Amino acid sequence: MLDDHKLAHRLDKGNALGIIAGQPGQLKQGFDCDLQDEKREIQNIVVAGMGGSALGAEFLRSWAGDRLPLPLVITRDYALPAFVNAKSLVIVSSYSGNTEEALSALEAAKTSGARIAVMSSGGRLKELALEGGYPFLEVPGGFQPRLAVLFGTKAIAVILEKLGLLQGVTRELEAAADWITPKLSGWTLEVPTADNQAKQIAMAVRGCPAVIYGGPVLAMPARKWKIDFNENAKNVAFWYELPEFNHNEFTGWLNPKEKHLKVIQLHSSLDHPQIAKRFEVSNRLLSGHMPDPIIVQAEGGTHLQQMLWALLLGDFTSAYLAFLNGLDPTPVDLIEKLKKELA
Repeated sequence: MLDDHKLAHRLDKGNALGIIAGQPGQLKQGFDCDLQDEKREIQNIVVAGMGGSALGAEFLRSWAGDRLPLPLVITRDYALPAFVNAKSLVIVSSYSGNTEEALSALEAAKTSGARIAVMSSGGRLKELALEGGYPFLEVPGGFQPRLAVLFGTKAIAVILEKLGLLQGVTRELEAAADWITPKLSGWTLEVPTADNQAKQIAMAVRGCPAVIYGGPVLAMPARKWKIDFNENAKNVAFWYELPEFNHNEFTGWLNPKEKHLKVIQLHSSLDHPQIAKRFEVSNRLLSGHMPDPIIVQAEGGTHLQQMLWALLLGDFTSAYLAFLNGLDPTPVDLIEKLKKELA
């Protein structure tokens, strides 16, 4: 079915496959960022965003958080943490620029006296940033936020690099874009299912909710797979990470006896050796209770490469799952209806 190109072209009205394939180019995007030379100490960074608008920060924190000299907190709420003050850097991120939680967080940041930077493709958030004289990074428009995550990653990297909090990360992101681009050729529509890992996983998951697991290196891509399955394929999905899995969710697989779930495990050669052992032992002990997992072994020699590889495989897989569900991956009509009801 996935090798029927006419079907895919009929359903993919928003060109999701083309956008997915072009995502590495987002890491080459340049951003103008006028960060005033303020002589005040920054003690913490808070990124306020919802949905895909928060995922750029998640990606960067997972990949380079251990290189930051201060904590980076991501908040998905109308409010900011109580610790935010004049020594905080608050980055408000909303791809549309109209997300009500992000607009509320901006007001809270103003009240706190925090140093503020804003990221969006336009909307009310852009207007407020320009009115307030806050540094503004304009993200290219025309995408769904979940397919503009790497724009967000690059933008935050630019901010942190210009403030001297990270060094060399923008160059590393651009190099990783060159590395991952040829890898995508094996997942495109033209590659038949027999040779296409993304299509094979979509076929295996079809008709079932999915649970995606990753260790510390690939926890963020596991979260992204879940979001892609939800929004692209309109498919129920969940995610969790090891080793925390073994301290609670592990035992939950014993009941109910009948399950109609599929399990996908993202394995990294860069995780602590005990993570690989935990996957192996958990799968053995849960045999008969948990479906045999679909094991995905990430490619790449660095944390950044493996994250990009796993993330983009999930994007392609979710688009193919959307086709199997008879749907266009791009629109999220239910979310738009919700927004109207809340307005």
